[in-house]
Amino acid sequence: MLFFAIPFPMILYYNIKGDDPTDLSLVNPWLALGILAVSLILWIIILTGYFRKWILSNFTAKKNIEYLNKNGVPRKAEIIEAVKIKEESKYNSYELKLLFKNLVDTEIVQKTTVNDSKPQQHRFEAGKKIDILIDKEVKREPYFIFAGTEAKISILTISLICLGWLALVAIISWYYIYSYHTESMGMGWRFMVFWHPLILCPAILLLYRVGFPLIIRVFEGKKKGEAALIKLKGIKTTARLLSANQTGTYINEQPMVLFKVEYIDFQNHTKRAELKKIVNLLDLNIVKQANIDIFYLKENPDIVAFASDLDQIS
Repeated sequence: MLFFAIPFPMILYYNIKGDDPTDLSLVNPWLALGILAVSLILWIIILTGYFRKWILSNFTAKKNIEYLNKNGVPRKAEIIEAVKIKEESKYNSYELKLLFKNLVDTEIVQKTTVNDSKPQQHRFEAGKKIDILIDKEVKREPYFIFAGTEAKISILTISLICLGWLALVAIISWYYIYSYHTESMGMGWRFMVFWHPLILCPAILLLYRVGFPLIIRVFEGKKKGEAALIKLKGIKTTARLLSANQTGTYINEQPMVLFKVEYIDFQNHTKRAELKKIVNLLDLNIVKQANIDIFYLKENPDIVAFASDLDQIS
């Protein structure tokens, strides 16, 4: 993906430019400046997104953990499965499967990982119970934490990430200067075209950031945040399967199926809903079931999800 976003547009551009040089005096200067402005805007969006993801997200997560420690809804969770995935002198890492009641007192199973800074206490073993705190609004990540969780920011790590981000800004700035000195020929920015790497590279990177999540959402269903909302604030019930039909879409040769279900909500109202799901060929017996477990939002019963899908999110 990185090859097609950066080196590939450059290879194409400089090969095409070398074969057919453009007479810059014939280029509309306002069009060139417009392309330059679009290029700058795209790079600003990309760099701002990287800054938020690489740097600000750490401080946001720390702030959210501190918020949960003060305002989180307490629950008692039972560890039904614990697998040690990393062992070090300072801490052990575990992959846990927890059983607890969500915000509307529906029992759910949740997968998570934890770094145990006190392995000698053997707190994270199957069968034991631990205290957790859940975000009552399910709007901030992480949506729940273990009671007493501490969050610290590594100044050294953040400093290195900042240097990396600044280096990226410097490289992009240098490429603008390099392109101007080698291509302007005394005619300013008239060499800017829509297929120049300065506009094509950020456009492709932005497509990766925006387009792929949309595609994944279409094929895999609900976003992580929406799925977490249904799981932590939803009511589990058994729905009657009305129909299951293929949509004609296949992902890795697995068919996408449109399910139509009917269920009764907590107010004793009959509801109907449609859900799309990629069904593994080995699990096609799901389309023949008379009933299927689902979750629906108490505050909005029309928003539903398969219970089996929610069990997989962490």
